[in-house]
Amino acid sequence: MDNLSDHSTLHISRQFSTELDALRNGLLAMGGQVERQVSDAVDALVQADSRLAYAVSEKDTRINFMELSIDDECTRILARRHPAASDLRLVIACTKAATDLERIGDEASKIARFAIELSQEGETARGYSEISLLSNYVCQMVRDSLNAFARFDANMALDVAKENQPVDKEYKKTNKALLDYMKENPQYLGQLLNIVWALHSLERIGDHARNIAEYVIYLVKGIDVRHQGLKKTKKDIFKNHV
Repeated sequence: MDNLSDHSTLHISRQFSTELDALRNGLLAMGGQVERQVSDAVDALVQADSRLAYAVSEKDTRINFMELSIDDECTRILARRHPAASDLRLVIACTKAATDLERIGDEASKIARFAIELSQEGETARGYSEISLLSNYVCQMVRDSLNAFARFDANMALDVAKENQPVDKEYKKTNKALLDYMKENPQYLGQLLNIVWALHSLERIGDHARNIAEYVIYLVKGIDVRHQGLKKTKKDIFKNHV
């Protein structure tokens, strides 16, 4: 009887591990889709490619569906498995990260909408190089946050959080420069407003990537580092948490 009980427990444990792996893989698959959405949206804007922009908008429904699927799976695991410790943190981190990924997808759709408007209004002389530069920063943040999640790497997650500071600095500098240019060249007002709003969406994507990095730190270290500075976060990471 004891052997049968041990076998049953082992079977359940393996099943649970498989479910958690599938949950994490589902989140990373969603992340891959979202990362591609951001890249395509920026390409559509810079290249004035309305066809690509429409494709980005149409794929947003798929990302929404993936978020709902992850939420459903998290709810099912919580109800049936009653996870504890690191397993519970993984489920919580997945459902929170899925929400941020969905919001990144929303921002990509906004950029695609600005691309469509720009393709109709005509191009402007300013803003495209700034869009490309900032998008390189934030796409790297999204990629690194997902890699940190895949590897359970708190140190990599901390690096992502650090990356958000130069993104914010670049955004503020570029935003001011474009607003000044807009005042001097009112004939480009409509086009430049689309560029400015696209830059804002990219800045928000960086914020969401930082959020995902913070969930990784919570997952690995068991500490909540939201709403605190980088210095304290770094200090907390190197403490012995379980």
